[in-house]
Amino acid sequence: MKKEYKFKKDFFWGSAISALQTEGAHLEMGKGKTTWDIWMEKDPDRFFGGEGNAVAVDFINFYKDDIKMMKEIGHNSFRFSIAWTRLIPNPLTGEINDVAVKFYNDLIDELLANKIEPFVCLFHFDMPAAMQDLGGWESKEVLKYFNIYAKKCFELFGDKVKYWFTHNEPIVPIEGCYLYNFHYPFINDFKRGVQAAYNTILSNAIVIRTFKEMKAEGTLKNDREIGIILSLTPSYPRDLNNPEDLKASKICHDFFVRSFLDPCVLGEFNKDLNKLLKDHNLMPEYKEEELLIIKENTVDFLGINYYFPRRVKAKEIKDEKVTGPHSFYDDYEMPGRKFNQDRGWEIFEKGVYDILIDIKNNYGNIKSYISENGMGRHGGDERDTDENGSINDDARIEFVKDHLIMINNAIEEGSNCVGYHMWSLMDNWSMSNAFKNRYGFLFVDRENGLKRKIKKSGYWMAEVAKNNKIVEVE
Repeated sequence: MKKEYKFKKDFFWGSAISALQTEGAHLEMGKGKTTWDIWMEKDPDRFFGGEGNAVAVDFINFYKDDIKMMKEIGHNSFRFSIAWTRLIPNPLTGEINDVAVKFYNDLIDELLANKIEPFVCLFHFDMPAAMQDLGGWESKEVLKYFNIYAKKCFELFGDKVKYWFTHNEPIVPIEGCYLYNFHYPFINDFKRGVQAAYNTILSNAIVIRTFKEMKAEGTLKNDREIGIILSLTPSYPRDLNNPEDLKASKICHDFFVRSFLDPCVLGEFNKDLNKLLKDHNLMPEYKEEELLIIKENTVDFLGINYYFPRRVKAKEIKDEKVTGPHSFYDDYEMPGRKFNQDRGWEIFEKGVYDILIDIKNNYGNIKSYISENGMGRHGGDERDTDENGSINDDARIEFVKDHLIMINNAIEEGSNCVGYHMWSLMDNWSMSNAFKNRYGFLFVDRENGLKRKIKKSGYWMAEVAKNNKIVEVE
């Protein structure tokens, strides 16, 4: 017996990459340094295998071939990021790198020539070193430079690009730099992290205000839209009947979902989270006029990144001092959970349904799309390679299919979800994990000149995109 899950004709099918993880030529073609370059110079041992992203997967030279493969596997859309320090090598002086302008224009033109809609993100973790020297997202001066950079992107590419994003997963630099010690420069200070988070939210609103002004004056067409990409990882309590577990779960959800979602979509900060921060002397410094900017400049649409759920329980031992969100809850590993044995993450496809229904019910059913979802495999794709060299990554197909069915269920119940982008187009360099985990529709042969090869999941996605449906045999 067959069951069909149909999607709308104009549904966006595609994948996502970031400049940091794919472009290569990382200190070439006039590009300035980022915090990642500084970190790699200082401590290469923090990266898996000691490998940095100087070459990454050389997308800057391979992009035409990669776009041909995108077309072959059914893409009608594609998200990438612009590297701030490639476009403006020194944000303090502001000179534009003409080589970068040509590259991004050529990339956008090639996508459009292949009828692939570009989705462009302004910031995907690659903080310019010169901006970090000013304090990074803790500095309101950096917000001024970020807005200058954003405006220049709109001026240079806005005639061709309809869909824009200010940030990708802005909570991740906060977690990495200020909470959990996995992003340079390892500041590890909760209160400073709260300030950086607030400033990042303000930066989003300031750029949206600029975007609106440019539309009003006719510099940008009226159909241009701007959003933000948030990592929306729902939190589930260990025991639904335990009030302390429920409280712990809510606090976790407030920190990791509502902290950015509420101000960016609703224009207001979450009251419960604000009270918690006030109670522990963690509130950021702010001005009333800044809150007005945030209120009046919310996103047009929302990108949602989802990989795994959070499961939490009440604290077993209370922290003497509040040092981060984990001072209010403990992580919980659910017995019998389904999980990716290569990556270690739980697989819980219903989480994406719960997110979309939450957006529908509590956030005005704002237009959204799944901007990242995927399965990292350490050795899995190699194990699935047959004698003919075909990569039969059935586990990835199953992962994507199960999530798409849940997305379809949410759409059938009224969710305004308009697309799905898998992370990622190709296997790429991944922060401190370097090349450990493979995520792509395209296999990248790092022993053979970075040659690409389409995996079985890519061919499967081509059929789904062509037919706008999933056929499930029950």
